[in-house]
Amino acid sequence: MTRTLPLRFGYGTNGFAGYPLDDALRVIAGIGYDGVGLTLSRRHLDPFAPAAPARVAHVARLLDRLGLSVVIETGDPHLLDPGRAHQPGLISEHGRETRIDLVVRAVRIAADLGADTVHLCSGHAPAHLTADAAFDRLAASCERLLTVAETHGVTLALEPEPEMFVHGIDGFEALRTRLGDHPLLRLTLDVGHAYCVEPRPLIDCVRTALPHLAHVQIEDMVRGVHRHLEFGTGEIDFPPVLRALAVGGHRGLVSVEIQDDSPAAPEVARRSLAFLRDAAPLREAA
Repeated sequence: MTRTLPLRFGYGTNGFAGYPLDDALRVIAGIGYDGVGLTLSRRHLDPFAPAAPARVAHVARLLDRLGLSVVIETGDPHLLDPGRAHQPGLISEHGRETRIDLVVRAVRIAADLGADTVHLCSGHAPAHLTADAAFDRLAASCERLLTVAETHGVTLALEPEPEMFVHGIDGFEALRTRLGDHPLLRLTLDVGHAYCVEPRPLIDCVRTALPHLAHVQIEDMVRGVHRHLEFGTGEIDFPPVLRALAVGGHRGLVSVEIQDDSPAAPEVARRSLAFLRDAAPLREAA
């Protein structure tokens, strides 16, 4: 007999950037995904809009009707500054309070939507800061965010992002140590990013991440090239990765992260789910 590994697949709403959010959620659910990585954005769910509370309540009802789990993501590169990607960040000299405010809003939205996880990144460190000073500043920002996360019972899942200050799992572990291994600071593992930049083999990255893992993003990629690709068009061997996640006990979403604003987004989402299901069989004797 054949059964699939006990993994729950999601799709990132930033893959439907050209669609209204309600339409995107209905398409994602109709294809058969278990959940969504919902990126806060001006187009989909604007955390700064005056009508945000009513909009969040509407989205909560829609997610419930569609049976979709949700992780809240804060990675829209131009949400805070249309002219500078991912600025300001949690280590920035100026504007750091704006990023902290965004993540606080994301935590409250997560609680209202029934999401248990908010994704975030470190951002870039100013060139004049030493690594120790940058870690201290990042830890201070995260301490404030963790206080809010505790109030709402929401996990903060930091993603190591290529080109950012925390760009690998070692950086996440160093931050977690500074914060006393706080139980609500956990990890978002982006499989493509790990393959792209980590010095160790990808399967070792997965096993290292598992004790801290809250959320997984997944896409294909070519080593050394930070470009999100459809499955089968890059270099990653996915069956061992999916098996390691399942056997290691990950039960959060494994969310496809292919940014796209084209009309072909539904077809990409369908192909992606079919690929992941084919790559994740667990064969047993009949």
